Amino acid sequence: MTTNNINKLFSENKDNKLLSIYFCAGAPTLDSTANTILTLQQRGISMIEVGIPFSDPMADGPVIQDAATTALKNGMTLPLLFSQLKAIKEQVHIPLVLMGYLNPIMQYGIEAFCQSCVASGVSGMIIPDLPFKDYLEEVKPIADRYDLRVIMLITPETSDERIRFIDDHTDGFIYMVSSAAITGAQRSFDEQKQQYFRRIDQMQLRNPRMIGFGISNAQTLKAAQDNAAGAIIGSKFVALLQETQNADKALDQLFDALRH
Repeated sequence: MTTNNINKLFSENKDNKLLSIYFCAGAPTLDSTANTILTLQQRGISMIEVGIPFSDPMADGPVIQDAATTALKNGMTLPLLFSQLKAIKEQVHIPLVLMGYLNPIMQYGIEAFCQSCVASGVSGMIIPDLPFKDYLEEVKPIADRYDLRVIMLITPETSDERIRFIDDHTDGFIYMVSSAAITGAQRSFDEQKQQYFRRIDQMQLRNPRMIGFGISNAQTLKAAQDNAAGAIIGSKFVALLQETQNADKALDQLFDALRH
């Protein structure tokens, strides 16, 4: 029986109302990461994605790019992030997932990265630019040894065959990107997106799914929760965090936006 926090979360929650929040480590301030995590946990967030800032974040829209730039200017590094997470490890009980690009992780070393994840209470990782072949051959064997989950993304363009292949070779959950565009808030999900959600739902995949990219109001949140285990919110929260410089206030405003 696995003790991985991600698997535990999904096995204990069957009502499809999970809410995962993404923010960038080291933004708005260098030492705000721990406080943001503890605040999100205290306010009932199910899972947290902590972004590793990178100078060339291809999948991210302007809001998250700006946060990464701020974090790098503030002096955030991967070793510093691990030390901040380690300091609050005993207080964090919800799954933490690190989201970052391959370059900084490869420079750190995959094995060392996995060791540091375990030492600092991280349950998994999302590496958007990790080729699936490299994942299978190089990353998965090491991650499995440390009981870490490598989460893969699928988009409306991903073929059924590839989705099944990803489902068969991953564990934890599948990150369903709502559209093929970069991250950023959207007002509503059109019929085409809803069809994509339904198509994946009908595939009866082994892994639970979370829907992310573009969730910022009641309509998009409901669409995600109706068609998957829950929703992932990034840009909207990151923008509010930057604006308010306060995780509690940012969450107040986010929850308010999700009601409308």
